[in-house]
Amino acid sequence: MALAPARTKYRKSQKGSRAGNAKRGNTLAFGEYGLQSLTRGPMTGQQIEAARVTISRHLKRKGKLWIRVFPHKPITKKPAETRQGQGKGPVEYYVAVIKPGLVLFELSGVPTTVAKEAFRLADAKLPFRCRFLVREGTQA
Repeated sequence: MALAPARTKYRKSQKGSRAGNAKRGNTLAFGEYGLQSLTRGPMTGQQIEAARVTISRHLKRKGKLWIRVFPHKPITKKPAETRQGQGKGPVEYYVAVIKPGLVLFELSGVPTTVAKEAFRLADAKLPFRCRFLVREGTQA
């Protein structure tokens, strides 16, 4: 079961704007290291889970991981070979809207080399480019 909100006020939502950079959630808040998005795009619950599993496998139960994103936005899809009209299709999955500058994951309690490699492996699972962040004053 992929990540999805427990309940929402409205079942379906409009597309909305994907323009601009992240205004909040763009600095490290919890850990010493972070994975920050450089480009924009939707991030599904499955992609968040795949990145989380990859990071935790590499860490071998050491350190602490924070996930800073959650898929709140429903994406609808009409069935294949359906005529137009008849309203919007049913909700297929949920996504987190990712803008440049958003911190996706944070990590602490591990050496810099381990954190960098864990985030490099997680970056390969994501549909946009990311960069490695280090908190000011942390020995690199």
